[in-house]
Amino acid sequence: MQYVPLGRTGLRVSRLCLGTMTFGSSAWRDWVLDEAESRPFLHRALEHGINFFDTANVYGWKLGEGITEHIIGRWFAQGGGRREKVVIATKVFGRMGEWPNERFLSAYHIRRACEESLRRLQTDHLDLYQMHHVDRNTPWEEVWQAMEVLVQQGKVIYVGSSNFAGWHIAQAQETAQARHYLGLVSEQSLYNLKDRTVELEVLPACRAYGLGVIPWSPLAGGLLGGVLQKIKAGRRASKDQQAEIGKYRAKLRAYEALCQKWGEKPADIALAWLIHNPIVTAPIIGPRTMEQLDGSLRALKIKLSQKQLEELDHLFPGPGGEAPEAYAW
Repeated sequence: MQYVPLGRTGLRVSRLCLGTMTFGSSAWRDWVLDEAESRPFLHRALEHGINFFDTANVYGWKLGEGITEHIIGRWFAQGGGRREKVVIATKVFGRMGEWPNERFLSAYHIRRACEESLRRLQTDHLDLYQMHHVDRNTPWEEVWQAMEVLVQQGKVIYVGSSNFAGWHIAQAQETAQARHYLGLVSEQSLYNLKDRTVELEVLPACRAYGLGVIPWSPLAGGLLGGVLQKIKAGRRASKDQQAEIGKYRAKLRAYEALCQKWGEKPADIALAWLIHNPIVTAPIIGPRTMEQLDGSLRALKIKLSQKQLEELDHLFPGPGGEAPEAYAW
């Protein structure tokens, strides 16, 4: 396994991050793994040297229950040094109850949500506490005051963001710097070959402020994972995925043919393309089978040539570079 610093910090994390959004209850969705099915993925990830696990208090998708955090917490409680080996990242923002202060980023909610995540994860600290979304109605002074208290208490080590715009990152960091505070160390964004909007302003903001980028949905919901090959082999696609396939079929056919020419799996090329970008810390992988988890390590060995990168860029063109040059002189 390869390890890199998380943004401008001294914390080293694996080049792949294990996503746990699919850990919960298979009774809720057919793509969700129950606890017994989830545990082997936690074991195997650690065996592979993956030391970076991502979750959120809302995962498990039953209001206020934090099912996924509970699953990870019970796994931590089994001992064997697993908690000490894992950099655990969770999130705050989403609705965790019916009352008005059980969501968003008020100091009140941040404090309570942190305590509840600590309890569910059966740990005394969160390595990376991420704001799951920007809260336009809470001033940054309030957000940072709450986070600073948690850091001072030893309950949180680093703070990150998720789904922020570039100007949100700038706002957050300028306010943090005025308070002589470290501020954000990472941003978790939708980023893959198909979805490249963050190249306009989010990635430049992260580079300027020293944030590591943690791409979610690196396979674009499975579209970049060889979806046409899988359908041909008899796998059924969801209704939402069918609509996306219909929209991008020609590109996907060309992409899978290109990967076949290179002798690599489409999922591995998609991950390798992200890893090639020096600002990317670790794409979040969300395997549903052990074969997918084991196979994802292949991406770490793929070195894409300039010609290959140009071919991918031609097939899935981005927004034209960074703003404002992407749309102005």
